[in-house]
Amino acid sequence: MGQEIPTSRFSNDDFDIFLERLQQETKLLAEWFGDHRFDEGGYRAGFEVEAWLLYKNASPAPVNEAYLQMLNSEWVTPELSKFNIELNTEPKTLNNKALSLLETDLQANWMDCKKVAAQMGVDVMTIGILPSLQETDLTIENMSKMKRYLALNEQVFAMRQGRPLQLDIVGKERLTTTHYNVMLEASTTSFQVHLQVNPDVAARMYNASVIASAFTVAVAANSPFLFGKSLWEETRIPLFEQAVEVGGYEDAVFGPTRRVGFGSGYVKASLMECFEENYQRYPPMLPIAFDGPVEELHHLRLHNGTIWRWNRPLIGFNEQGKANIRIEHRVIAAGPSIVDMIANAAFYYGLAQYLGSMIVAPETQITFVQARDNFYIAARQGLQAQVSWLEDRRINLRELVLAELIPMARAGLKSWQLDSEDIDYYLGIIEARVEKGQHGAFWQRAYAQKHNHDMLDLVSAYMEHQRTRKPVHTWAI
Repeated sequence: MGQEIPTSRFSNDDFDIFLERLQQETKLLAEWFGDHRFDEGGYRAGFEVEAWLLYKNASPAPVNEAYLQMLNSEWVTPELSKFNIELNTEPKTLNNKALSLLETDLQANWMDCKKVAAQMGVDVMTIGILPSLQETDLTIENMSKMKRYLALNEQVFAMRQGRPLQLDIVGKERLTTTHYNVMLEASTTSFQVHLQVNPDVAARMYNASVIASAFTVAVAANSPFLFGKSLWEETRIPLFEQAVEVGGYEDAVFGPTRRVGFGSGYVKASLMECFEENYQRYPPMLPIAFDGPVEELHHLRLHNGTIWRWNRPLIGFNEQGKANIRIEHRVIAAGPSIVDMIANAAFYYGLAQYLGSMIVAPETQITFVQARDNFYIAARQGLQAQVSWLEDRRINLRELVLAELIPMARAGLKSWQLDSEDIDYYLGIIEARVEKGQHGAFWQRAYAQKHNHDMLDLVSAYMEHQRTRKPVHTWAI
């Protein structure tokens, strides 16, 4: 979805041609899975960070076009709205000092972003949902000037047969509203963690990521407010699911099949099952015909980019042109600080590796329905949630993280021969955060309660703490 497209208008022939090529590429990919024709270079780590551009008064600054021109960085790209950008870094092989190297690269990229923002009289900030965001900010005029976003908006409403999007989120308060474009999606900014895996472990690692989602979303919660309402600990989850609410073919358009969601089940044998499901269940949204050879999988990869599972399999290519398999773990909010995000990534990487390597696969002990229920209750209640766990236990999520999951993550990271000081440092941040109970969502709620629920003041205080580069569990309220 990161690439521009040549047009936003499509004919029936466009859809027919796209489907034909998607079928060819899906068949070819199945052959690759059958023949194990993928890069087997081991585990590699990467991520995408979505961020906000803000005016000095803490309101969104829709200036990303001019900002990106001035920044001129291959590692920073536009997002759906003019007040959002996306940062990337060079992926790292998961060994030695990979975690601290990822932090160093992201911090350097971030400081370049801050410098250019200051030159323009604006600022950049990472947070799951901007508390000062107003619904009036979410207009077509504030959509980035790229055809792919205009086409996305048009196709969503075509699939919905013109029906507006209905937002209804019940948390500590209730928020209901009606929206006539997809800009609600721009309210949610994420820290999307990528894990490249070998094909022989890809299915187990995908299922492990699904199970881990409840715990990573709770530990990293940073989105309690939307339009002044106090909602879920991680309100991004229901917001994104309702912001692009379209389904599959025919009767499933308004049925249980959703393009944004937790998925339909564990993978049984191969990640190919997800790509088969993509072809069989979901109509094309952006039917662009590419001229490249079928081996480049242009249509399959674009189609996959319009299906937003919270854990999404990705196909990429290395420098030699050989295909690789990645898992995109999409549940973690952006922010609060750079070091917090690297700690969140370390927790995910280690926990997924441990769960994916257990002799008795955890997906045989925790049903998919239990994993799904764990995820949504964790997104809503955070560290206070009661979740289902191994050996048919019901347990408090915070207690489980401290007693079992952090040690699991530590063991998983050690199995990759990562630097022991890095492991202790980043997982120590997770442990201190969970022991204190102060993640980003907790800090925001506590600050708002103490300061008369002034959202502009909240954003300004959050920004000041973020500038210190210190983890959120150390932030004063």
